[in-house]
Formats: sequence, C-alpha cells, structure tokens
Amino acid sequence: MCGRYVMARSTGELVAALDIEHVVGEDLRPSWNVAPTQNVRIVTGRGPDGAAPGRRLETARWGLVPVWAKSRSVGSRAINARSETVLDKPTFRSAAVKRRALVPADGYYEWSGKAGQKTATYLHGQDEEPLSFAGLYEFWRDPAVPEGGDGEWLMTTTILTRPATDALGHIHDRTPVIVPAEMRDDWLDPDQTDKAQIRQLIDAIPDPTLVPRRVRPAVGNVRNNGPDLIEPTEADE
Repeated sequence: MCGRYVMARSTGELVAALDIEHVVGEDLRPSWNVAPTQNVRIVTGRGPDGAAPGRRLETARWGLVPVWAKSRSVGSRAINARSETVLDKPTFRSAAVKRRALVPADGYYEWSGKAGQKTATYLHGQDEEPLSFAGLYEFWRDPAVPEGGDGEWLMTTTILTRPATDALGHIHDRTPVIVPAEMRDDWLDPDQTDKAQIRQLIDAIPDPTLVPRRVRPAVGNVRNNGPDLIEPTEADE
C-alpha cells in the first residue's frame, strides 16, 4: 500500500519535470510526511468544461470520495485502490474510466516487521527524479455547503497499488503503481474510456526500480515533518 509519502518539490520544479501546462490553485508547502486526508498535488489531463486542454497541476484531498457518498469520511478508507479490481469496484470504476491522474512524489514510506518492532523504509527512484503514482480523482458535492458556495465541490484522489515484485516484497506485499515518463500521456488521455484498453494499459505499466533506505521510525508520527525523516539510519549509512 501507500500510506505516507514525500513531496518536497516546488511548483516550478514539478512544472519542469512533468511538462505541466496549467497550474491551478495555491502552492502547497514541501512535505516529508504526506498523510491521508491532507491536500496533495495531482496532475490531470483536462480541466472542467471550457478549460484549456493540457496537463494541469491541481490540488486534491487524499482519499477518494465517490459522487454517491453521503459523507467525505468515506475518503479515509479509499486512499489506495487495488489495480486488479479498480475497474470493477463501485468506489473507483467511474474515475478509472474517466478521471485518471498522476500523483507526483519524491518517494514513499513502508513499514515491515512485527508489531512494536516495525522498521521504516523510504523508497525512491534511482535517479532521484519525481515518481508519478497512477492515481484517480473524483468530485464530490458537499451537501452542507449552499449551492454556489465556497467549497461546494471537493476534489479527491487515490493512488493505485499492485502486488510488489520480489525485490520489494520483503518490505511490503504491495507497492504503488508508478507510471514511467513514456506512458504518462497514455494514462492521462481523457479520450481513452474503453475499459478493456484501460485494463491493458494498467497491466502494461512495468514494475518500478526503486532504492530502499532504512529511516528513523519518527516518520510514523504525522506531526514530524522535515528532511531529516529521509536520512538513512546508522545501519544504512
């Protein structure tokens, strides 16, 4: 799964690295401990009706809330979507067909070991370039907000996961689906809505090559946030 990750790059860095054409919303602060239900940056392939086409850097709440949900609390249970069933599950299937996104990250954390003796591991790309998690996004109307009021519509997102390869399976049995640069356009293509072809696209995304680094367990506390969280423990130095 993916329950915490790092996104410490500026908007300008993301624009350059991910070929962003339109930036929507205010900057978010760099974070070395992004947690579920927080606001995160995502990349979409199209905007609302009438908006200019092209890659858009937007802000969404992590934890997908489907349009039919009665409460935004549903999102806390939908921070990840299994790639094997994402086209069938009612929570995700509409977004998987119509609203795919990239969730940029510097890397992510996983925990392994027995309860009370968990080891934290930070995983990142070999070249330290930003990763692009395969994501979905959705819009949910908040019934507590008057029509046309500020915050009437909530944009939310989730991250796809898949079984981990042998190289990472000893850390955790699942890993985020990471879209390589040459497949980003295909993943974001708003005109691709055929379920069979989307399934083929998901299955064609290669397993990532990631570098694991043991880090301090302080990352387990969401109140801790700083570049020291990704520093290697003495055992890995």
